[in-house]
Amino acid sequence: MFGKRKQAAKTYDKENTAPVLRCSICTGEQVAGFKDLRTGAFEDVALIKSEADLAAFMRDYGIEKISKEY
Repeated sequence: MFGKRKQAAKTYDKENTAPVLRCSICTGEQVAGFKDLRTGAFEDVALIKSEADLAAFMRDYGIEKISKEY
């Protein structure tokens, strides 16, 4: 009766954007988001503090493989 609501699956434009994990060399901060393949613009979506955060991001968007940028 008072269970958790099922959230709608999040989507992204698979033809024009690519999932990317941006990593800072200096601080080690990691941000997951999507990079526009035409313009190179990056849209940050989630701050990644642990492997669990990364797994949740990938699960939410249905991503199997993510590339890293430094």
